[in-house]
Amino acid sequence: MSLQEAKAHLRVDIADDDGLIAALITAAREYCEAFQRRAYVTQAWEFTLDAWPNDNEIRLPRPPLQSVTAITYRDSAGTEYTMPTTDYLVDIKSEPGRIVLAYGKVWPSLTLYPAGAISIRYVAGYGDAAAVPQRVKQAMLLLIGHWYEHREGVITGTITKAIEFAVEALLWQDRVW
Repeated sequence: MSLQEAKAHLRVDIADDDGLIAALITAAREYCEAFQRRAYVTQAWEFTLDAWPNDNEIRLPRPPLQSVTAITYRDSAGTEYTMPTTDYLVDIKSEPGRIVLAYGKVWPSLTLYPAGAISIRYVAGYGDAAAVPQRVKQAMLLLIGHWYEHREGVITGTITKAIEFAVEALLWQDRVW
């Protein structure tokens, strides 16, 4: 979300609060991403596992998945290996995206390092900010507007909680479990 979009929603014409509004944009994006367990704009992530799964797939958090950069693993002595890309397929169409063993392939069978032995580096997100779903942008605007108007942690004299309901109603539809 751009500063201009947020300022238009807030009906702010001056530059005095640009720093605050920019910070609110970041906070709203982080809140919405954490709530939905998704990545919005293109981001690099690293997912670690202690052991290979019992089946032939690994589901990656923070969809939508764009690509897998590398799968590395360490043996019990700490030596690092890279899994050949011919040993697995990357399924970017599933939600969440996943890595599936190629036909006839198995996970490496050596004794793994005791903790965090497997590292999967990948890219996730919808792309640029224009590709983020409109309902997410609307939820962000609601949060930004609420936080801009209510800069303290407590609001006195009211018991309504409409902002939380409106934001969550927009975000629940695509929340990842």
